[in-house]
Amino acid sequence: MGMDFSTLRTLISRYCVGEENWVDSRTIYIGHKEPPSGTEAFIQQRYPDNRIVSSKYTFWNFIPKNMFEQFRRIANFYFLIIFLIQLIIDTPTSPITSGLPLFFVITVTAIKQGYEDWLRHKADNSVNQCPVHVVQHGKVVRKQSRKLRVGDVVSVKEDETFPCDLILLSTSREDGTCFVTTASLDGESSHKTYYAVQDTRAYNTEKEVDSIHATIECEQPQPDLYKFVGRINIYMDNEPVARPLGSENLLLRGATLKNTEYIYAVAIYTGMETKMALNYQSKSQKRSAVEKSMNAYLVVYLCILIGKSIINTIMKYVWQADANRDEPWYNHRTVSERERHILIRAFTDFLAFMVLFNYIIPVSMYVTVEMQKFLGSYFIMWDDEMFDEELGERAVVNTSDLNEELGQVEYVFTDKTGTLTENNMEFIECCVDGHVYVPNIICNGQVMTGAGMDMIDTSPGPGAREHEELFFRALCLCHTVQVKEEETVDGIKQGIHQGKSTSFYISSSPDEVALVEGMKRLGFTFLRLKDSHMEILNREDEIERFELLEVLTFDSVRRRMSVIVRSSTGELYLFCKGADSSIFPRVISGKVEQVKARVEHNAVEGLRTLCVAYRPLSPEQYQEVCDLLNGAKLALQDRDRRLAEAYDLIEKDLILLGATAVEDRLQDKAADTIESLHKAGMKVWVLTGDKMETAAATCYASKLFRRNTQILELTTKRTEEQSLHDVLFDLSRTVLRQHGGMTRDTFSSLSGDCTDYGLIIDGATLSAVMRPAQEDSNSGNYKEIFLEICRNCSAVLCCRMAPLQKAQIVKLIKASKEHPITLAIGDGANDVSMILEAHVGIGIMGKEGRQAVRNSDYAIPKFKHLKKILLVHGHYYYIRISELVQYFFYKNVCFIFPQFLYQFFCGFSQQPLYDTAYLTLYNISFTSLPILLYSLIEQHINMDILKKDPSLYRDIAKNSLLRWRNFIYWTVLGVYDAVVMFFGAYFLFDNTTFTSNGQLMTTNTQMMFGNWTFGTLVFTVLVFTVTFKLALDTHYWTWINHFVIWGSLIFFVIFSLLWGGIIWPFLNYQRMYYVFMQMLSSGPAWLSIILLITASLVPDVVKKVIWRALWPTTTERIQNADKLYKGQLSEFSPLAHLHAPNKAGGQRRGSAAQRNPRRNNWCCLCANILSRNTP
Repeated sequence: MGMDFSTLRTLISRYCVGEENWVDSRTIYIGHKEPPSGTEAFIQQRYPDNRIVSSKYTFWNFIPKNMFEQFRRIANFYFLIIFLIQLIIDTPTSPITSGLPLFFVITVTAIKQGYEDWLRHKADNSVNQCPVHVVQHGKVVRKQSRKLRVGDVVSVKEDETFPCDLILLSTSREDGTCFVTTASLDGESSHKTYYAVQDTRAYNTEKEVDSIHATIECEQPQPDLYKFVGRINIYMDNEPVARPLGSENLLLRGATLKNTEYIYAVAIYTGMETKMALNYQSKSQKRSAVEKSMNAYLVVYLCILIGKSIINTIMKYVWQADANRDEPWYNHRTVSERERHILIRAFTDFLAFMVLFNYIIPVSMYVTVEMQKFLGSYFIMWDDEMFDEELGERAVVNTSDLNEELGQVEYVFTDKTGTLTENNMEFIECCVDGHVYVPNIICNGQVMTGAGMDMIDTSPGPGAREHEELFFRALCLCHTVQVKEEETVDGIKQGIHQGKSTSFYISSSPDEVALVEGMKRLGFTFLRLKDSHMEILNREDEIERFELLEVLTFDSVRRRMSVIVRSSTGELYLFCKGADSSIFPRVISGKVEQVKARVEHNAVEGLRTLCVAYRPLSPEQYQEVCDLLNGAKLALQDRDRRLAEAYDLIEKDLILLGATAVEDRLQDKAADTIESLHKAGMKVWVLTGDKMETAAATCYASKLFRRNTQILELTTKRTEEQSLHDVLFDLSRTVLRQHGGMTRDTFSSLSGDCTDYGLIIDGATLSAVMRPAQEDSNSGNYKEIFLEICRNCSAVLCCRMAPLQKAQIVKLIKASKEHPITLAIGDGANDVSMILEAHVGIGIMGKEGRQAVRNSDYAIPKFKHLKKILLVHGHYYYIRISELVQYFFYKNVCFIFPQFLYQFFCGFSQQPLYDTAYLTLYNISFTSLPILLYSLIEQHINMDILKKDPSLYRDIAKNSLLRWRNFIYWTVLGVYDAVVMFFGAYFLFDNTTFTSNGQLMTTNTQMMFGNWTFGTLVFTVLVFTVTFKLALDTHYWTWINHFVIWGSLIFFVIFSLLWGGIIWPFLNYQRMYYVFMQMLSSGPAWLSIILLITASLVPDVVKKVIWRALWPTTTERIQNADKLYKGQLSEFSPLAHLHAPNKAGGQRRGSAAQRNPRRNNWCCLCANILSRNTP
């Protein structure tokens, strides 16, 4: 018998590792039972076991894998090369000088990462070894979770967590439902209902479940928690019966069983293929602007290093061109080395100079920056002002790599519902056929008969009474609300009382709960869903039962949901509710104009509106609907598209009943936060799926739009009247006529002098704008025109936005020519795409689950906390890390440039100026701790002032402290200090004489003369100068600063005394013996050290004094004033007079102090210099 090639190909694709991805679906055999003969071929596929692996390393691969990851960093790889060069060739410095710092950095990082991975291993083992119960041969067998396989039938009891992704077969409940909480997956604590397969829900014992003969076909694993497509084939009398499987049948790993005694389910995705594992895989790495600047500076310093090495190599051979000059004797060059080819010798010398000067690249800076970011992130988490008592939650830092980016934000993209608003819905009114109903407040849980509604319009006639009750029934039936029928109060279970339900409602959507509660206040109470029947208590206290036949679930594309129900009298109804834009086009009758007018009125008031419609169905129409839905549900390919098409065909020819209005209140201090962000120079965009009128009302309430803001509309309504091309050019002319072709940033300080524009755009128009231009069209590129309009608007509202469009907007702004830093903030799953796209993503701990929080870089309890995390924490982080980066480069220039100058005085012999111990410990011990502490606790301005005056944020915008001008200044300052230190010490050694015992001694200082004495003197001045420089830059002094700064200097002195005062047996040289003590025993040497330190620091101090006097920034003005007020400036108001004067236009003459601001500045500066840097 020959085998068909297609069968062979299937076998190969299923069995071979790596080919699994080519298969679109998988077949699972429940209980590992073969299907009946003749039905289909039994091919057991290979799947991973149920082992969860969150760790990166194993015992065997830790060292190679960790080393590979660490040496992928440019700085680490560079130092490794330098270390290898020192080992291979004869270099002037010991390999220890490069190897020890590198070993320290690599070891500390490896220990940190190894410890974190060990914790992950422990967590994995505790999960993988927990017991699970599996049905085998009609009995329940206990085994470890990691041994679970796809196809195993699992038994789970109440309050247990699902060990893998399961398809629900049967439950302890008669209706085949179970209740589940998914808090660990998406943060939603509400009880969600899941459904067993219709044909297996009667199998309630181990033996019955073991007798199930079925296969499941489903899609391959994918991370979407809310999407699943599959079907189950149940073999009855060898004939398969196919049933659709969807997300309502899928129990996810990590979710917990509630209010259900037990369930039986079959494993379909295990281990790292579960949706939870796929969701927790790493996101793309974000890099801050500061890190990019660091890398750019590193390249510059690498070029300087290569330049120095080339110059010294050339000068060496120029020097040795004289026949009387040769390689110095102390370099110990062998004859064979001297006889090598000149190019080889030159290259070797070039590498030796590279090694000698390599300390200009600070390897320890990367470790310090990592420590600063990691430790600094705790200040956000410890901030009590960002603790929310209502939620009991603090701010969370998911990544510390972007701390300083919080101080650079230029665009803020925010969601509306749940972010600007509370997402705490309150039913306000409903409108039925033009008649408005407003429920009164319930008194003591009772609704007075006839007092439950207030008829604003004239009472409906008898004919309209039926429509009114149909509307109320529609809202009681068309939802996914769950009823918790029993609530424990003071230890007593409360249930149905006197025919009235004391139950409360739970739903994943707050809107639905508000609507059902609103109907309860109007006399119609939804009681329960039981055995596919929904029960309602009407105004006459009669219970009405409706059989729930189909649920057409809500989705963000359709923006509506529907149910099909059968009344107790046999009538069939389709009830539909949704956004007005998705209901009105489908309505064929009803009082559309009256309802539409009320909807628009409520939208302008800022209320969330929904429209309700219905359609009576005949049995024949219902049968058509069933066939249409079943065909779509059973499809494995394109099920979503086919379902959407089916829904579109079913939800038509509707009769309008009315509309509802629900209020979503603004969050506390949301308006104040947005106003502060505007003052800080940030542009705030609101991206929402709501209708334009509702969103615009929220924007006015939150002060995004002001009453004098001129609103520009770029909406579908306008583009229907004019072409998109004409509308865009009209808007462009409007804003550019006012601003003269300049962006609004130019007028940031003149907001009162120019018209304030606000732009409103909807999703449909945005799609047209984003659509790439056709080659044969004259439309051109609309994106650039759109961006130009947006740049000149103070605020932008994007309404009717799909989640993907939110990310497109963020990406569009990110990619614009200014490349601004963007921040996205939201609270729901629909905000995740823009949170991941933005430079900084912030999640709100809201009521729409925790997807946004899980995918964000930072999470805060409320929108108001955005003000502090940006204006205070972000400001501080940026100031601190900017000083840290530039200070590191500065102190390394000071450190290594004297070494470069020294080569001109030692015949370019590669003789080091400093001792090996000093070379090794300079960046590790002597100068690292003060700058680390500075970068953690420095506060250049009082925290209260930063909150009170958001405009200070503008002083650090656009990476202003790390621009090339600042970088060049710090580099030049480092070169100047190095020149002063080197030549100052050199001239002190200028006159030398021989002592009576033949030693060389300087006439000036009475010190024994030698290269190590010279180098030690330069190094001592160096350490004190760079530490004092940091002390002068410190504004916020505490006892910790004093301890670390002066302590590091004392440590240097003590180390030098011990290093040179003891003959160390493990050293093969004793060149530093007694050098430091000898130097300190000379009085002139002390004077020289003081003079050289002073000469090094004076120019920087003078420059700052002059700059502060003549061109002070707003920050410097407030610093000076705060000194005069002795730190109490924040208690005085206003701060506006301290801002830099407006350079545009003439200034009015004021008081004497105002007429002579320079004199004022000098007075402030004198006071500042006298009181500066004192504790």
